[in-house]
Amino acid sequence: MSRGYCLFAAFALAAGSIWAAGAVRKAPELAFTVPGEGQKLLSAYRGKVIALEFIATTCPHCQAASHVMTQYQQELGSRGFQAIDVAINALDTSPDPNSANSIVSNFIRDYQVGFPVGWVTRDQFMAFMGFSVVDRVVVPQLVLIDRKGMIHYETPAGDSPEREALMKDEVIRQHIEELLSLNDAHKRAH
Repeated sequence: MSRGYCLFAAFALAAGSIWAAGAVRKAPELAFTVPGEGQKLLSAYRGKVIALEFIATTCPHCQAASHVMTQYQQELGSRGFQAIDVAINALDTSPDPNSANSIVSNFIRDYQVGFPVGWVTRDQFMAFMGFSVVDRVVVPQLVLIDRKGMIHYETPAGDSPEREALMKDEVIRQHIEELLSLNDAHKRAH
């Protein structure tokens, strides 16, 4: 094996262990509003491997992440992958749901997002992630959920070198592929 491959493999294993530091747990229910479609429930997507991203529509990192997830949706959707973005800033300028719908609709159009994008309040986001008001939270926040509704991977609240390593496209894709394969193997066994 080449030294470079060994270093990559060691990095991937280390990154995986950081992602999986928390125990696998059941994803809490999340109700989010999708413009033009109304309220959706996260549980309605059970049976798919879900990449749930909490974003701010004005965040350049979130915009780039949505572009990557659109590519993953196109490539992996037929295998049971589902990307979902949920904006946490849509109610920042106005508590009006119509304004929130407009902000999210503009985000979808401007960044050509190819999967469902909705919005929630910041309180809903914090409760879902289990963050407290003292956590310094950055976005995007990514949660990877298996077909049975179990969270396997989620990013830490704050900014850190570890978080930066976890949010690399190749690491995210590896974890999505693991969940797709895990669930494929489970389906074949039954």
